[in-house]
Order: sequence, then structure tokens, then C-alpha cells
Amino acid sequence: MTAAGTDGLDAIRKNPAGAVLGLDFDGTLAPIVDDPASARAHPGAAPALARLAPRVGALVIVTGRPAAVAVEYGGFAGVDGLVVLGQYGLERWESGVLSEPEPPPGVAEARAKLPDILAAAKAPPETFVEDKGQALAVHTRRCAEPEVALERLRSILAALAERTGLALEPGRFVLELRPPGIDKGMALRTFVAERGERPSGVLFAGDDLGDLAAFDAVESLRGDGVPGVLVCSGSTEVTALADRADLVVDGPPGVVDLLERLADSL
Repeated sequence: MTAAGTDGLDAIRKNPAGAVLGLDFDGTLAPIVDDPASARAHPGAAPALARLAPRVGALVIVTGRPAAVAVEYGGFAGVDGLVVLGQYGLERWESGVLSEPEPPPGVAEARAKLPDILAAAKAPPETFVEDKGQALAVHTRRCAEPEVALERLRSILAALAERTGLALEPGRFVLELRPPGIDKGMALRTFVAERGERPSGVLFAGDDLGDLAAFDAVESLRGDGVPGVLVCSGSTEVTALADRADLVVDGPPGVVDLLERLADSL
């Protein structure tokens, strides 16, 4: 929909060996589901990534999930050349090897306090906590009024985050407590810088508020003269990414179709 996006796709096609393609997992490669543990990538995702990986300079998934979980739920273990940055870049999976740091002490403190805090806040019984090891995500998607439940908990969880030295990140019917100073934008910028060469083009596809930081990173690279493409995996729940995207596709099936078309063009 934009000239900048067209330029970015053209640059990737002209020099795919110098291009970096980045993607979110949930909502982008995998449909959003009520139970995060039941999420699985679109059946065409791994084959499309396997086609693209040898044709581009770098292929990376940047997700808030633990890297090993994204690899398992995506069926990505056999995709040669794929890198998965989990927990917003705190973890890295590459060639079957997982690197992960020790979680900060604030996560353990928040984990211990969270049940009593949710009980005192009279959170609906359908509220559930996803323990990611490096972060804690409080989901309200299963609640009868998920948005109301989310807003009821927002200020309470913000106070917990402040007391434990964590950051509070909102998403699609979720509030996540995680270490401060990390986001998908920083993860993507660090990944690009580590390659030691100027990319011919950068693409990032996402669906949720946490992906806006990665959009910022692509736009920053554009400011430095690197062509870029912003892709939104569209949904009715979050529209902020669609407002900024160069290209909006219809959820994970649309993302997979885009990847296949790009592989065809290369």
C-alpha cells in the first residue's frame, strides 16, 4: 500500500542474499487460541520458511515465547538456517542449540506474589497465568468480558511490576510482566547489527502491540537508507499495526501465502 514498502520488496528480490526477514510467532505464524499451550503454527509455515531460509541472508523469528517452545509449537526444528529469538531476544535458538540467561530475581518475586494479588483483585476465575520462565503473562481471553477483566488488572499489575523491577507490556487480552529494557525492536536491531554487514532490505511481520517496537526498528533502518517492509497479520482485535503497515494480510494464512509468493519470486 506504500511506496516505501514496494521499494523494500524490490530490494529484497534484487538481493535476497543480503536481506533479513523477521517474523513474530503468535498471531503471525500461528493462529491466536484461548490456551497458549495449544497454539501451533499454520501447517504451511514451516515449509514456507524452509523454502526461504536458503534464499535469503537471514531468517529470524522474534517472539515473546520461550525460544524452545516456539520451535516445538512451530515444527521448526528441521528448518536449516532459521534463528529463533525468544523472550524478546533474551533467548536464542540456532542450529538446535539454545542459549538462555538466568531470569532476573524480580520474576521469582512476582511469581510468588501474583496468585494472592489476583485473588485480592477478584480477577475472574477464567484469568490464567502463563509462566514463561523469564516473564509472566496474565491472560483474560477466556473471561466472559476479557477487556473489562484486563482493565481491572492493569493498574494492579503495573504496581506489581514497579515493586519487582519489571516492565508491564500489554497485548491481545494479556498483560505481561517481563524484565525492563528488552523488546522486539531491540532484538531485531541487535540481530541485524551482529551480522556485520548492511542489509539489502529488512522485512518484519507481526500482529500485536509488542510488534510495534520491531516496526520502529525497521523504520529506523529506513532512516539509515536500508529499504524495509512492514507487514501486519491483520485481525479485528488490534489495529495499531495495520495503521502503520506497508502491507496487511489476512492473519497467519495470509502471512504464509506471502512467504510462499516471496519464495516463488526468488
